Amino acid sequence: MAAGRKCAVRYDEIPNPEPIVMSLPQKMRAIEIARPGGPEVLTPVERPLPQPKPTEILVKVAAAGVNRPDILQRMGLYPVPPDASDLPGLEIAGEVLACGAAVTMWKPGDKVCALVHGGGYAEYCAAPEVQALPAPKGLSLAEAASLPETFFTVWSNVFDRGALKAGESLLVQGGSSGIGVTAIQMAAAMGNRVFATAGSDDKCAACVALGAERAINYKTQDFAEAIKAATGGKGVNVILDMVGGDYVPKELKCLADEGRLVFIAFLRGPKTELDINELMRRRLTLTGSTLRPRPVEFKGAIARSLRERIWPLLEAGKIKPVIYRTFPLADARAAHTLMESSQHIGKIVLTV
Repeated sequence: MAAGRKCAVRYDEIPNPEPIVMSLPQKMRAIEIARPGGPEVLTPVERPLPQPKPTEILVKVAAAGVNRPDILQRMGLYPVPPDASDLPGLEIAGEVLACGAAVTMWKPGDKVCALVHGGGYAEYCAAPEVQALPAPKGLSLAEAASLPETFFTVWSNVFDRGALKAGESLLVQGGSSGIGVTAIQMAAAMGNRVFATAGSDDKCAACVALGAERAINYKTQDFAEAIKAATGGKGVNVILDMVGGDYVPKELKCLADEGRLVFIAFLRGPKTELDINELMRRRLTLTGSTLRPRPVEFKGAIARSLRERIWPLLEAGKIKPVIYRTFPLADARAAHTLMESSQHIGKIVLTV
């Protein structure tokens, strides 16, 4: 890939009588959400191929990651932005087949993974060129497909919003989730002390194997007491929280002075009670974000940071994809059922 290079094949400029785009089928297989409900509402359908915008690439999808937002969208709890595909799927990997008129970063034949605005559960998917990254050397496309959603989310929330610095410590709630295994590895590889919580001893062992200094079984231990003991009473500098609800008061006790609590989900509910005096006295920061509604330019900036800081660690084997299981695209219902069971460690991927 070379910056400033024009894409060789475009949708609006046919350079020869038999361009690559002419060989594409008119229809593709996809999985749609027939109505809000359980995994059974995921329905195989045929759809027209997406038409890439001027700054988008068309990718022949080899694999697509399954994420919690897909579950919420299927249940009718995560409204689709008006400019997004109604098909689920927020991350893909595959081969670039064609480019929009203004694309300069990629050419047909490039192997990429990308954060997408929906539409990943399909044979073909359009992606903004700046939200794509080269499939890391040494990884399969299924492994590459497991990266974008969690890596973009962790970088944005732990290192940008949470401002985790070298030498600081991080607590990852839900350390065995897709987000969790990414956050543990990324922070450990960057030289930070990492702690995690998980719901079984086996999951805790997996977190330690991935780089956590200590993992706490929240079903049998008080994580706040364990963190204070492990840090000599100081607490951690940053907490990445997917739980919310009644965890929040305990998390404040886990934070060091001037600590940052970053919310990215609220599995135990969106409301809690806060001791404002503690926030003021200890200069604590509570923040959070959602990634999907953010503009392409914002996500493109994250992609540049990942390529510069994290992709070399992936290609060196210092960070590794953690895939629990893959399913064929047609078995998306089974993939969602597994995710909702919370039995998995790491990512679930659909292969096309």
